[in-house]
Amino acid sequence: MAEKTQQAYPSAPENHGYQRSDAESFLSADELKRKKRIKLAIYVAIFVVFQIIVITVISLTVMKVKTPKVRLGNINVQELNSVVATPSFDTKFTTQIKVKNPNWGPYKFDASTVTFMYQGAAVGQVVIPKSKAGMLSTKKMNVEVSLSSSALNGSNLGGELSSGVLTLNSAAKVTGKVELMLIMKKKKSSTMNCTIAFDLSSKTLKTLQCK
Repeated sequence: MAEKTQQAYPSAPENHGYQRSDAESFLSADELKRKKRIKLAIYVAIFVVFQIIVITVISLTVMKVKTPKVRLGNINVQELNSVVATPSFDTKFTTQIKVKNPNWGPYKFDASTVTFMYQGAAVGQVVIPKSKAGMLSTKKMNVEVSLSSSALNGSNLGGELSSGVLTLNSAAKVTGKVELMLIMKKKKSSTMNCTIAFDLSSKTLKTLQCK
């Protein structure tokens, strides 16, 4: 009986593919969660730093209260009379009182006065009415001023009138409150000291300097 030839067939290859165990799956999930937490922490840190920068900028600019400034504007002479022999003078002119508010909120100020002086002695006053200068703006108030030397005693006015130039000073103090963000109010006062020189021959303003 013929012997059957048995042909050998190679056995099916074993599956060597990588199969993750339950422990490895848990480790992979934990790693993913850890990376998410790191990203979240980075985003939170960036947000906090950004907020700190914003708050710092606001504190140094918007929330910083600056002192308003009060000044005299241009002077238009209407009358200017002087007598060397007496000696005496009187003058009328119009000008503007300017209250400049450099703050990010309104400046509400109380009524005050501007005093005009000759060598420290008062020769006239004008009222600054109670008002408000808006945010980053200048409040301008038109006033008419009348000055006279009738109250002066023992001055060397005659010599100055002879020189052809009359020099006066004006001083004022304005007090009020700056309001920021509708919640914070800061009291601020501003002072003015101006030197005014009139040309007596032309009866015009010669110089005006304020500080």
